[in-house]
This record gives sequence, structure tokens and C-alpha cells, in this order.
Amino acid sequence: MNGLRHAWYGVLQQVARVLFVLIFGIRVYHRHRLPRQGGVLVVANHQSYLDPVLAAVGMPRPYHPMARASLFRFAPFRWLIRSLHAFPVRRGKADLGAVREALRRLKAGAVVLMFPEGTRTRDGSISLLHGGPITIAARAGVPVLPMVIDGAFEAWPRTCVLPRPHTILVACGKAVSAAAAAAGQPDEVMAGVRRQMLDLQAELRRRAAGAV
Repeated sequence: MNGLRHAWYGVLQQVARVLFVLIFGIRVYHRHRLPRQGGVLVVANHQSYLDPVLAAVGMPRPYHPMARASLFRFAPFRWLIRSLHAFPVRRGKADLGAVREALRRLKAGAVVLMFPEGTRTRDGSISLLHGGPITIAARAGVPVLPMVIDGAFEAWPRTCVLPRPHTILVACGKAVSAAAAAAGQPDEVMAGVRRQMLDLQAELRRRAAGAV
């Protein structure tokens, strides 16, 4: 069963990769910063509904996205995203079940994806990030990998029903070790992660402008 699921994930990843290159010209930078094995908690900014796919499409390991619970209401879509390793979290409250599931997957060696802004950006900027992911990473004993998606806000802003072509760039930051995550206050560690993400976003915008 796991082999079939892995093959299914790989097929859809390749299809998405081709489509996203053709439609959005997607490019992924610093992907080598994703650890090759072991649990990793990836924290990304949230620009559009496309983000869970954008974060995973160019990466060499399967992602397990933590997705808002309302996405699991429609049975066919629930089946699809569950088949791609997604699991639900109830927004706006402390969802201990989602935290336990994230810990279970991280300890089993999975790459878990979270969006610590909590909701999509309203202007393309990176908002303040809550420190919950740092606590989870410290408890699981895994590193935190910052990731930035840029251009997805222009491709699919809140005001549009459907996405439109626009260049999208993605970049991985430098991982924060499990020891560093455990040693500091979660909000302070996450503030450092956000500073790194802001630098990455600036780098991607320079690349988009042809300045790199």
C-alpha cells in the first residue's frame, strides 16, 4: 500500500511540475537545504490556495501538509488530499489532535508542512508567524526549514476566483536545528525564522527582476 501511495504521489508531482512550469514558470532555489532523511518541519509563508502544491512540487521528498479542516468536508477532495498525505487542523483553536498527528509523522521521519501565518496574506507580505511550529519541532526533535513562496499572491489573490499566469519562485532557507528550536522561546526563534524568510523573499524578488 505504501509503495502504491508513493507512486501515486510521484505521478501527481510530475504532472503538477510540468503544469506549473508551463503556467507559472516556477523555479525552486536552494532545494539542497532540505535534509535528505529524517523528520523535518517546513514552515512557509501563505500567499494563495496553490501554496501546498508549490511548496512540494520541486522537492525531492514527499510533503505532509497540515491543512485547514474545512478542506476535508467534500468527500472526493478529502480523498485526494489525504492520498497526498495531508491531515486536518482546526483553525482558530488549539487542535491537540492535529499537534499529536504532526508529532507522530515527524518522529516517523516525514516532512511536515505548516503555514504559521495562519491564513493567506492580504498584500503579498509575510505577516507575523506564531511560535507553535517551533514547539512542535522541539518536542519531535527535528529541524525547522524555512521556505518562501513568492508570486503566488499575484497569480491567485484573494479577490480572484481562479488563478492566472504569473511567475512564481520558491526558495528554501537554512534549517534551524532541533537543539536551537528547543533552546529558545518559541516566539523568539520564530521571529528569527521570519527574518530569514524576509531575506529570502527579497532574494526572490531580485531574481524576478533579473538582478541576481
